[in-house]
Amino acid sequence: MTDFLVRLFIKNYQDVENHAVREQYGKFAGIVGIATNVLLFCIKILAGIAFHSVAIVADAVNNLSDSASSVVTLVGFKLSAKPADKEHPYGHARIEYISGLIVSLVILLLGFQLAQSSLEKILHPEDSEISLLAVVVLVVSVLLKLWQFVFYRTIGRRIASTTLEATAADSRNDVFSTIAILAGMAVTKLTGYNLDGWMGMVVAILIVIGGVHLIMETSNPLLGSAPTEELVQSIYEKILSYDGVLGLHDLTVHNYGPGRCFASVHCEVPAEQDILVSHDIIDNIERDFLRDMNIHLVIHLDPVVTDDARTTKLKEQVIHLLEELSEQISMHDFRVVWGTTHTNVIFDVCVPFDFQWSDSELIQRISQGISRLDPTYFTVLTVDHDYVPHLAKK
Repeated sequence: MTDFLVRLFIKNYQDVENHAVREQYGKFAGIVGIATNVLLFCIKILAGIAFHSVAIVADAVNNLSDSASSVVTLVGFKLSAKPADKEHPYGHARIEYISGLIVSLVILLLGFQLAQSSLEKILHPEDSEISLLAVVVLVVSVLLKLWQFVFYRTIGRRIASTTLEATAADSRNDVFSTIAILAGMAVTKLTGYNLDGWMGMVVAILIVIGGVHLIMETSNPLLGSAPTEELVQSIYEKILSYDGVLGLHDLTVHNYGPGRCFASVHCEVPAEQDILVSHDIIDNIERDFLRDMNIHLVIHLDPVVTDDARTTKLKEQVIHLLEELSEQISMHDFRVVWGTTHTNVIFDVCVPFDFQWSDSELIQRISQGISRLDPTYFTVLTVDHDYVPHLAKK
């Protein structure tokens, strides 16, 4: 059903990397959300008022808030498609993340309001009428919300949209909420004990929990979350596929919204290689990344001595030392300044953010190990923290 609608209403729907096509997906999802949620609100609010059920009314208001969220989504996709300008040289794509955060805050606020209404109904209960029509309305709501969940999740994953992923999660929570109301109606019918207010409270609590969870999810891209391991892996593999590149390190990736990815990395090249040849390789890599992966990549060139036997032997000894300390440690930028009375061994190590030792403790352990190789070795060490350190292991 979702694929049929997408093919029907979105031109060039397969070209999801195209910003214009992506905007069409977002607008289409917003319009569908507004239409379906307004329909559910109208049906439920009439049923809730007719049968004096605060739980059904709460569910109806929840659907109305979903309509408002769809409006925010629609506006967010429209604004995020604006091109870069003087004030925002990296574009406006992060507006999509802001719209997702607004949706999450609306959901949270609604949950608290519904909790207040449900508490009032618990303290001052009123008889609510249970009829077949009310049950039919709720069952139809469950089925439509299930379809919404699949619809939003399919499109959200297709265009990598955190906003639509959040909306999909909200639709799934609505399914659980409505099922809880149906269960409460069944218990009330069988036992005569009025659970309407309690079921309304269950709905409110589920909405609040979902809102908090969505706020956390939609805030991460705004704070600057780490790139996925799959993206880092693909960057490493692509760069290392070029002849003349010995290794890479210090990768950083900045996401300014979907399709707005900027990255920088240090590439190691043979020091004895002509600098013009190395520079040409780097230029080709940067150009290919923009064309193939839509990543604006900036590369710093690091020359590495490969034809000095003494330096190569010491490097192998240091690598073995680091492996004995921990498999999570990787090394880069290794160089040696050989001297008469002492030798400077200079390099960087890379460890995860949650590494077992502090930076100072790690430096001490490595320095002591290198001193045991030769007392005249003096270690000059810098500790880095990488996104996926084990990928940089050499």
